[in-house]
Amino acid sequence: MAVIDVAGYVADLKDHSVDHGFHVHDERHFVETYSLRQVWEVDLHPEDGCGGPIDLHLALEVDPRTLLSFEDAVFGLAEDEDPPDEFHFPLTFTWALPPLPHGPDLLRLAIDLAGIGEIELPLEVSAIDSYASATDAAERRLTIVARSPVSLTRVLAGEEMMCDVFDRCLAVSRYLLDSASGWLE
Repeated sequence: MAVIDVAGYVADLKDHSVDHGFHVHDERHFVETYSLRQVWEVDLHPEDGCGGPIDLHLALEVDPRTLLSFEDAVFGLAEDEDPPDEFHFPLTFTWALPPLPHGPDLLRLAIDLAGIGEIELPLEVSAIDSYASATDAAERRLTIVARSPVSLTRVLAGEEMMCDVFDRCLAVSRYLLDSASGWLE
């Protein structure tokens, strides 16, 4: 029997994201047959941004070696001991926008978003300019990525609900929603 119910934790994350102002659209679960590596993906956006240009994609990657090592550590403990907090799964948040005719200054955007994400949610800002043909104007696509480790020790204790991370993700999403109208005109 597994020490942690990962599928249950993902369901709790989805419910918790709704409590923090998000609307869940879709969920996918992938299992790599060779390594048994798993990925849970959830598509969501702020409730007030339904039908808007912002897509937020959450992905939890489960490495079976990390999970098995954590289980070994837990089974080797005495009843009153807590496992060491050295086992983590990566949780990635990715915001995407449609092609932007008037894209933002990336440095200015990175600085503005750094103030929203702060140290708890470092954000990477990137853009790709693509050309359908040599005579067409560039289409700029903006992507923002944040990574947050999920502590298996805190999941086991029922303490890893990511409240601060979801609040910051909502603030980033609302900032992007407010700014996107100017970038899309």
